[in-house]
Amino acid sequence: MLVDIHAHLHFKEFENDLDKVIERAKNVGVTTIINSGTSLKTNKQTLELSKKYNIIKPSFGLYPIEALTSNIEKELDYIEKNKNNIIAIGEVGLDYLENKEKEKQKKIFFKIIELAEKIKKPLILHTRKAEADVLDILESTKAKNTVLHCFSGNMKLVNRAYDIGCYFSIPPIIIRLEHFQSLVKIIPATRLLTETDSPYLSPIREKRNEPANIIKSIEAIAKIKKIEVEETKKIIFSNYQKIFLK
Repeated sequence: MLVDIHAHLHFKEFENDLDKVIERAKNVGVTTIINSGTSLKTNKQTLELSKKYNIIKPSFGLYPIEALTSNIEKELDYIEKNKNNIIAIGEVGLDYLENKEKEKQKKIFFKIIELAEKIKKPLILHTRKAEADVLDILESTKAKNTVLHCFSGNMKLVNRAYDIGCYFSIPPIIIRLEHFQSLVKIIPATRLLTETDSPYLSPIREKRNEPANIIKSIEAIAKIKKIEVEETKKIIFSNYQKIFLK
């Protein structure tokens, strides 16, 4: 019943032991891993993984920085043509870490939101150093079924995102990052999801993350919310069904 709504199992960190990674995930009760592509190449890799492992559900994305030098129409056309093969669009969004072509990023993001509305798929959003602008765009477009992956905005922005209907996915690094602990305290469990962002955001510093660690997110949410682990699993799974399986 556990779900990892954001992972990158096509990355080179998993090329030598992916079978074992999948087995460990299944052993702790993971039933779904949404693997997120970031480009045409990795979207194709994600699709192939989903054919090999039934636990993997593909999400096709376009990483904001990569999008700046991509053939956007070709990328979006590929996503649309595969609308029946994917569970979501992501990861997509804005990334201002290097202050690269913000206005161009926004234009691309608007096109992606338009496509998501057209093919009726939820969005898994990357918002690094651009949280306020992402929320501005979501508000202006009235985008539906939006998940904020690894949202690092302050609590004012967290509340604003909640008010416009966003969901928040919580990574295992919550056990050592106060930001995610604070987020979980103020957001109702009915608006939370779980992710690993594998191979990143590990609960153990400098160790590769993997989907089996999703149980760490569940346990942390349960502890903060003061509810049983099994009940937490049910709530998160229900949230997953509401946004991804409509």
